[in-house]
Amino acid sequence: MPPRRSTGTDPEAEHPRYAGQYLLEAELGSGGMGIVHLARSASGLRLAVKVVHAEFAQDPEFRGRFRQEVAAARRVSGAFTAPVVDADPEAEHPWMATLFIPGPTLAEHVKRNGALPPARLRHLMAGLAEALRDIHRAGVVHRDLKPSNVLLAGDGPKVIDFGISRPSDSELRTETGKLIGTPPFMAPEQFRRPRQVGPAADVFALGSVIVHAATGSGPFDSDSPYLVAYQVVHDEPDLTGVPEDIAGLVARCLAKEPEDRPTPDELMTALRSVSASYDTQAFIPEQRSRNGESARPGQVEREDAPSPSAASPWTDPAADDESPASGSGPVSAARSGALSGAGSGPAADDETHARGSGPARPGAPAPENGPAQHGTSGTPGTSGTATDPAAPRSARRRLLLAVAAAGLAVAVAVGTTVLLAGSDDPAPQKEDTGQRSASAFRPWEIELTARGAEATGQPHCTYTPHTLYCIRPGVLAAAVDATDGRVLWSRDDTARRGTDVAQEPVLSGGLLHVLSRGGKQLSALDPATGRTRWSRDVTRYEGRVAHAGGVVLLTGPDSRVTALDAATGKEKWQHTLPGQTMPSFSSYGDGVAYAVTAAGKETRVAAVDPQTGAMSWQRHLAGTLSVVGAHDGAVWFTSTATDSYTDAVVRYDVAHRTAERVALRFPLPGAQAAVAGDTVYLLADGGALVAVDTRTSKQLWRAETSVSWASAPVVAGNRLYLSAVDGRLLAVDTARGTLLGQTKARLGDRRGSLVNVLPAPVAAPGRVYGTAPDGSLFAVDARDPSAW
Repeated sequence: MPPRRSTGTDPEAEHPRYAGQYLLEAELGSGGMGIVHLARSASGLRLAVKVVHAEFAQDPEFRGRFRQEVAAARRVSGAFTAPVVDADPEAEHPWMATLFIPGPTLAEHVKRNGALPPARLRHLMAGLAEALRDIHRAGVVHRDLKPSNVLLAGDGPKVIDFGISRPSDSELRTETGKLIGTPPFMAPEQFRRPRQVGPAADVFALGSVIVHAATGSGPFDSDSPYLVAYQVVHDEPDLTGVPEDIAGLVARCLAKEPEDRPTPDELMTALRSVSASYDTQAFIPEQRSRNGESARPGQVEREDAPSPSAASPWTDPAADDESPASGSGPVSAARSGALSGAGSGPAADDETHARGSGPARPGAPAPENGPAQHGTSGTPGTSGTATDPAAPRSARRRLLLAVAAAGLAVAVAVGTTVLLAGSDDPAPQKEDTGQRSASAFRPWEIELTARGAEATGQPHCTYTPHTLYCIRPGVLAAAVDATDGRVLWSRDDTARRGTDVAQEPVLSGGLLHVLSRGGKQLSALDPATGRTRWSRDVTRYEGRVAHAGGVVLLTGPDSRVTALDAATGKEKWQHTLPGQTMPSFSSYGDGVAYAVTAAGKETRVAAVDPQTGAMSWQRHLAGTLSVVGAHDGAVWFTSTATDSYTDAVVRYDVAHRTAERVALRFPLPGAQAAVAGDTVYLLADGGALVAVDTRTSKQLWRAETSVSWASAPVVAGNRLYLSAVDGRLLAVDTARGTLLGQTKARLGDRRGSLVNVLPAPVAAPGRVYGTAPDGSLFAVDARDPSAW
């Protein structure tokens, strides 16, 4: 029989017989984006294989999203998800194979057997909290947790389907793109700020899933997705029917503000003390047959499929033998085997000096960093009040849901812990033993901490020969010997504790520039001692602070640009730039400030002399462009489509006034870029890494790093470096795109949180420096990444 072909979502459509080397034996489920099949590996391992419908396989945007789904699923493969066995997102019909997991979805089970009893609800809630802890620890936000994406396996619930976009699932749309998720299980921020969704949205969805499991309906219920969206954002949840011992926890999960919700770790802790009768035994759910139906207790599945060893505690013995109904949500689809059928003021101290027996060793000032886009991100706690589960629905909607909860644990040091000085005095430094050669370098690791108070978050560092200058929430600045990791001096910053910083310090005008007080104050420090030389309140500029050519550029809300001498803090000039509205500035060590303003379907780019404010040239270029590099008379940009996907790279020749646009084969979500020579390297959300030669207008290679959230890439020689959200440092060969090595993960106790901005690694001759969420700063030998 010849292979059949998929031609769409029609039930009569034909299907392929193979996905890669796997024979597709039976259909397990179908949805708007693809079909899930039962298959076997060469060794007989049973697999669930998702094959994308042909119509979506031809859509470059969907292919990009499917690649991201594959990368995310690989990243989170573990005890609480379905391990990815194989995948080919570049095939004619893209597919992904995971281990087949017998068991119904939660949606199927509730539809068939009704609400879960209290003990099973607690077990389900604990299992989902554990799953989210591991998923978030890997740096992934699911964004579509719902009953049909929860498999009830024999050893506990499994979270499935890490698809990012489902055009047929979302009935609501924003002006710039599709809302991600299923309305009854989406958090308020997914409607209000869909591009700023974090792990707290998954906790909200967990609360909705538990309400569904306890009552058969969600906490917000309507036939209209638009009304559901309104209820989610404005109304209080309906918790009638939720057992009293967990209703308070569920209410906390459903708090309107992300910072008021508990973390998965906090949920697990709270559940342990909910009830003395908390049941942690493993249970055996009803098994799935080859055709996707549930096998009743006592039935034996055909061939070698496992049969239940005891009556399933998920199953109501009085239930009839009908096939399970499909899951809830905008699209109904039978699920199985872990894959969804649907695709997927003044400074604190002006005169402090370093103390100790040895002199401070200043670092040689380096050229200014790129544009300073500063911002902060809190380390949220949780707050709210529990609701009485026996209260009427109408009364319950009037109750507030904020419940106080503990914040994140103090980060645990990995390797040597170094205690920094208090907020006013730099720490004593050890005597310098003299110059150290590169050959004397040995890998090292320290933790940047603050004396007398907690320092949290990830360090951001700048390198000069011999010295690293770093900042971290709670640490205003610190100087670290780049050879051995000794702390030379440090300054605490009490105003920045508990927040994430968004940019590394900048060496400009011979001084070290750092933002403090949540980005509201710019301080210029002596790089040798850490003493404040000058400071300025920059509150009105709202983080629009940049450095170029020994000048600090501040863009005000009225579009006026103020230039300060980086060495003295004195004003050099102030005026608006013709044709530039609220410009953002970039600098790449050539003494030029590149001003960029988006203007409809074009971008205005100007080269500005930072000393005088004079523009040497200004051009109007087509598209929404962002500067990513400049050297040797050329400027490179990335072009972003209306859906925030990077769709092209642009090289602008200043002398010839020509722009070469290189379109990408597949647009990349959230791409960050690095330029080396004429090659632009693009790293997308989900881990896709692409190299584009702008001279030949060719894509050189594409690689999948499987890093769902990463820093901007950094290129040094023939290596590209990037940092993953779990603290890993990765090295990639720039010639072929192959992974050369990676370090261990360094999450520490910040496993339930994600940082606002991931700092890029710092490359230096013969070594690379990385930072991690556990607060560590480490150095590795760049010559042999395979030994990391």
